[in-house]
Amino acid sequence: MKKIFLLLVLLTVGLTSRVESASAQISLRINIGSQPLWGPSGHDYVEYYYLPEIEAYYYVPNRQYIFIENGRWVTRRYLPMRYRGFDLYNALKFVINESKPYYRHDYYKSKYSSNKNHKREIAIRDSRDSRYYSNRNHPQHQNWRREEQKRKEYNRDRDERSRDNRENKSRKENENNRSKKSRESRTR
Repeated sequence: MKKIFLLLVLLTVGLTSRVESASAQISLRINIGSQPLWGPSGHDYVEYYYLPEIEAYYYVPNRQYIFIENGRWVTRRYLPMRYRGFDLYNALKFVINESKPYYRHDYYKSKYSSNKNHKREIAIRDSRDSRYYSNRNHPQHQNWRREEQKRKEYNRDRDERSRDNRENKSRKENENNRSKKSRESRTR
């Protein structure tokens, strides 16, 4: 009986500690650099964009459009020819961070179809938010790279100066200690 009770206590403690450690994990997801330039600015993480005007989705991680073709959802790198005049920069776009939202297309269609007066957000390409400059296609990317290079060089130089200062300080302390020891030995 004692063994069963002890086993139950150990099992309970083990499960409780496992649940507590699992809930303490933090998940930080950012994909600013992989969002397309036509995407709306202001989002650190985007999984899908819903484009209600053409009833299509854009999957950011794989850079693929998802739309209906011959009654089936298909994925392509480019929109089909029937959308060749569609302006992604000025189109309505809604961020959806849900796995495979096109499986719930009727829900998203009804939710966003009444948003014709929705304020169009600034595209990443036109954003002056420096966090988007890391996107290699952003117009400010080259300036951002130069500034990043300068910052890295400055930090490297600062670290070298700091290391040199520590070495000089250590050398002076050693010299002072030696001279102090030599004075002490002479006074004895």
